[in-house]
Amino acid sequence: MGREGLMGGLDAIGNTPLVAVELGGGPVWVKVEAANPTGSYKDRMALAMIEAAERDGRLLPGQTVVEYTGGSTGSSLAFVCAVKGYPLKIVSSDAFAAEKIRTMRAFGADVELIHSPDGITPRLIPAMVARAKEIADETGAFWTDQFNNTDMTDGYRRMGEEILEQVKSFDSFCGYVGTAGAFLGVTRAIKQRLPDLHRVAVEPAESAVLSGGAAGTHHIEGGGVGYWPPQLTRDDFDEVVAIPDAEAFASAREAARRHGIFSGPSTGANLAAARQVAARGRSVVTVQVDSGLKYLTGPLYA
Repeated sequence: MGREGLMGGLDAIGNTPLVAVELGGGPVWVKVEAANPTGSYKDRMALAMIEAAERDGRLLPGQTVVEYTGGSTGSSLAFVCAVKGYPLKIVSSDAFAAEKIRTMRAFGADVELIHSPDGITPRLIPAMVARAKEIADETGAFWTDQFNNTDMTDGYRRMGEEILEQVKSFDSFCGYVGTAGAFLGVTRAIKQRLPDLHRVAVEPAESAVLSGGAAGTHHIEGGGVGYWPPQLTRDDFDEVVAIPDAEAFASAREAARRHGIFSGPSTGANLAAARQVAARGRSVVTVQVDSGLKYLTGPLYA
């Protein structure tokens, strides 16, 4: 059997649980994506991007892969590339959780960090993008370029289909927006069966670009990149809810202590937004983006 027949942990991606939580108001369900192998829903997109590039010849056997990432995408790509045998170069930053950087390196990725002591600033992501492009141009590496990669969005459709298998009908979906891949993939799949779905995009209040505000510095990893994600249009959502850093952190801590949902601040933002929407009597599905194990050394659980 060739290596392609020995996918190991890749077979564990997806088919994650959906659990009900009581936030007040209408019913709320949470898709537990920490059940994926690296503890994040980014495993879905990493596999989709790599396998699509393999199929159409953009990625050749043994070719190096490069990406810019806050950490969860990098961890997922490092996992997928390790199993499939591709060297991986990552551009990240010390603005993100140390656990994520260590995870990428544990899977064998070569990680370059951009110093950003103030957190996720409007300048950080563009600088990471520019460096990843530079590496691709200099080395001939395959650049997954997650923000512009439509294979990434397609990779999340199955997540929407799983939700529909687990709860037959609901009113709203709340999702924190970074690349917008998960938000788009999930909502597009759901709207095929539930055309009246109310789609709520979630972003940090300190960098509320989708709400029409200015880019700013915040600490909710996984989104709020300071500019409009290129695959997202105004027709792709019905509402934006902006959640402050402090509320996202408090919501994540409450979810661990009250509901046993151990997560990071982006999940906290999702839950805070879901609480607002459920308070109107709506039934809501949202997402546990990743595991709280990725944030133990930072301020969230200090």
